[in-house]
Amino acid sequence: MDNMRPVHVIGGGLAGSESAWQLAEAGVPVVLHEMRPDRSTDAHQTDGLAELVCSNSFRSDDAEGNAVGVLHEEMRRVGSVIMTAADAHKVPAGSALAVDRDHFSAAVEEALTGHPMITVERGEIDGLPPEDWDSVIVATGPLTSPALSEAVAKLTGQDSLAFFDAIAPIVHKESIDFDKAWFQSRYDKVGPGGDGKDYINCPMDEAQYEAFIQALLDAEKMEFREWEKDTPYFEGCMPIEVMAERGSETLRFGPMKPVGLTDPRTGTRAHAVVQLRQDNALGTLYNMVGFQTKMKYGPQTEVFRSIPGLEKAEFARLGGIHRNTFINSPLLLDDTLRMKAMPRLRFAGQITGVEGYIESAAIGMLAGRFAAAERLNTELSLPPRTTALGALLAHITGDADVETFQPMNVNFGLFPTIEPEITANGKKRKLKGRDRKAAMAGRALRDIDEWLSGNKAAAAE
Repeated sequence: MDNMRPVHVIGGGLAGSESAWQLAEAGVPVVLHEMRPDRSTDAHQTDGLAELVCSNSFRSDDAEGNAVGVLHEEMRRVGSVIMTAADAHKVPAGSALAVDRDHFSAAVEEALTGHPMITVERGEIDGLPPEDWDSVIVATGPLTSPALSEAVAKLTGQDSLAFFDAIAPIVHKESIDFDKAWFQSRYDKVGPGGDGKDYINCPMDEAQYEAFIQALLDAEKMEFREWEKDTPYFEGCMPIEVMAERGSETLRFGPMKPVGLTDPRTGTRAHAVVQLRQDNALGTLYNMVGFQTKMKYGPQTEVFRSIPGLEKAEFARLGGIHRNTFINSPLLLDDTLRMKAMPRLRFAGQITGVEGYIESAAIGMLAGRFAAAERLNTELSLPPRTTALGALLAHITGDADVETFQPMNVNFGLFPTIEPEITANGKKRKLKGRDRKAAMAGRALRDIDEWLSGNKAAAAE
């Protein structure tokens, strides 16, 4: 064991950090390579491991009725460093799990750098990893360096797919006008660490909303380079002005929907509502929910200050946009995330075509565990498809259509269907709605426990 060769993990984001942790906890030495600060990206602001570059939310933490919440809980049970740090540094966000991004990143970095089996090396891996690295996890995320992207494309004979991912602005709370804005969670729902009043709400009447939509459409946008113009957006992180182009009512049924919210000044529901979610533990910064944008900074400030309550808003960070890259995983990877054309390489995180922080970390978790089992010459079965981990893995390694493959969040649509319930009189009753989701969630957590127990028993033999 003392002479065991290390597994190299390229990329210190959420997926790479989770991969390194899983390897180290299994007793396998790891060299974690992070190119920052030697080479920066258009989206990162620090050189910290596991930096959150977009939202600070890991989305729903409901493990009984939401697929994302089920994934959270599965990862907790498997022993995720990402979930441990997130739980330790959560901030109020209704039923969602949101974190103080700086404290979260610092906690992950402290855990990794303090682990005796992990060595962190700074510097870019320029092209394919050296041939003597016999086990490598490529977890370079959606911002993979051009040199490595080109090397992978040449190796596979496939052009990398790409999409644009937009970043929402962050506002200083003290600059918000609370004579117009108010605190309330939708339907007063209380979530982890919250009190049912976790969001700041800025109301609009019909005239204000229509003027806002027109301002979005008229604002000067970032111009793309020629080779970027045909790159599609991911539906789950659509720039707000692109949504507005789809129709004047689109935003009222999206991030600006007013349902479940009552303006305390009028006692009625506004025509549209802009919500802001706490972004740090101190509660001094708030993220504009769903307001990803590609507007230039000057017009962006002007447009967002037209929102009631934000007339004097001071921005800790304005919105932006960056290019994301992912591979055609169902065609290129085997069921343990190895590249078919070069099995010493595994891929993890958003570069595999999963979308979202927690999904990226989940695939990093699996890549790390697969690589550890391979290094230790032990058996590790695949997680059942009835689990969130197994459903995600199956989707990117074979279930998805290679011709139309696009980034995907975890959702119950990826899970096998649930069997009908047998009633007292012996008839079958098809589960629907919340009952169906609860049944799928319960099955997933039972099956992940069984998977963990089975792998532990196999390793002990």
